[in-house]
Amino acid sequence: MNTIGVEPLLAMLFGSGGSSWLILVLPAMLLGLWATWRVKATFARFAEVGSRRRLSGADVARMLLRGGGLTDVKVERVSGFLSDHYDPTSKTLRLSEATHDSTSVAAIGVAAHEAGHAFQHAERYPALAFRSAIVPLVSIGSHLLMPLILFAAFSGGFQPGGNLFSWAAVAVLGAVSFFSLVTLPVEFDASKRALAVLGRTGILEADELAGARQVLGAAAWTYVAAAIMAIAQLLYYLLPLLGGRREE
Repeated sequence: MNTIGVEPLLAMLFGSGGSSWLILVLPAMLLGLWATWRVKATFARFAEVGSRRRLSGADVARMLLRGGGLTDVKVERVSGFLSDHYDPTSKTLRLSEATHDSTSVAAIGVAAHEAGHAFQHAERYPALAFRSAIVPLVSIGSHLLMPLILFAAFSGGFQPGGNLFSWAAVAVLGAVSFFSLVTLPVEFDASKRALAVLGRTGILEADELAGARQVLGAAAWTYVAAAIMAIAQLLYYLLPLLGGRREE
């Protein structure tokens, strides 16, 4: 029976860039899938472990904010699974239902992490301030990315030298990659703050704190995977413009 090799099959699906898609993009995609699975599985595991003090995620968030003097930061419930985030424009800490209402170790860890972002904002933490400043630019660029890639592809732009569309697409991918890298210290610092304050205040005991650390550690991998994926996509489109062949 005749079979189609991996290289020809990738070439059929992705053109001459099949090999570099396999080398650069596919591993990053698999890492992202693994990171997403891991954070969901870890959160689900520790969502079943109730904290001894029986404080909900919302209770902990308000307690930490109040204790740190951030009385102007609101805490709200939002829909969605792990949709927790801090909005610096409105000084609002939004917690998903699984975090806001739960008294689990997982919920408390996530709530404290988001409170950490509020403290970063209040202290003008440089990485957060810079990330917030470039959000509008990256958001606009992300919406333009796919049209730019399509225009570049149809006009033969992804080859040595390129054209306006291909270089514009690469510029957007570069901005997205940079944004992803800037996000890493912001998220790592928020988790570090969360674990420190939970331990210092006694909100979580030592064994509970270990569970919260696992939840936040798993969440950190999603940001690492996103940064690696962004860089992989950037290299995939940039290398041909610099004279490299994507099938190499």
